[in-house]
Amino acid sequence: MSSKASRSLRIYLARQQDEIEAAQRLRYLVFSAEYAAQLSGRPGLDEDEYDPFCEHLIVEDEARQEVVGTYRLFLPEQVARVGRYYAETEFDIGRLLNMPARVMELGRSCVHPDYRQGAVITLLWSGLAEAMAMWDIDYLMGCASIHSTDGAALGALYHSLADRLTTPEQRVFPLRSVPGFDPRAQVEPVSLPSLIKGYLRAGVRIGGEPYWDPQFHCADFFMWCESRLITPRYQQRFLEPVDSRK
Repeated sequence: MSSKASRSLRIYLARQQDEIEAAQRLRYLVFSAEYAAQLSGRPGLDEDEYDPFCEHLIVEDEARQEVVGTYRLFLPEQVARVGRYYAETEFDIGRLLNMPARVMELGRSCVHPDYRQGAVITLLWSGLAEAMAMWDIDYLMGCASIHSTDGAALGALYHSLADRLTTPEQRVFPLRSVPGFDPRAQVEPVSLPSLIKGYLRAGVRIGGEPYWDPQFHCADFFMWCESRLITPRYQQRFLEPVDSRK
């Protein structure tokens, strides 16, 4: 993206329903068109039971008046209203839930295909750092997807990332294993998406073996990170001033 296009980007937390729906349209575009995901919700929108209880971080191209990047933030105060974190539908995270810490869940991340050169994801991570400081978050967790059906290659990738695993006390366990997953396979690992590479550079750890998500046709790796590793690097004043509604 050109520098001129970069200067037209704005990041904020959604405060109106039409802003949330704009993010849901982008999610539908990416997840349905690119990955043939089986989505719920109204036509053209990716929406589920978690959306009304989450904050929605949005990057908008003001020149085009279009949402081009988004993250969904699930704060610990809201978990009781839904009954569980989204990650609990894919992983046994009991060891993490026993920790005396404030954990924010990150989900439904996506960037418009025309804006994947770096500026949007940098803004999103800056916004995340600001949000974590604003809500006094100790840990960030979420799932990062790799769209591959090669269980052996995914196993080889997992093996290659052994030094990036969480400690055993912070390990999670998938509720559905990837078909053919074999961390001992002598095959070429699948390549890491740029988003996961960015996570690892930021200090994010992998929580354990991946979960197979049949809805999105992908392997989900559980990501876990202490806020203190992210905040100093990415915190900038990109978010518009808002009052916490939690």
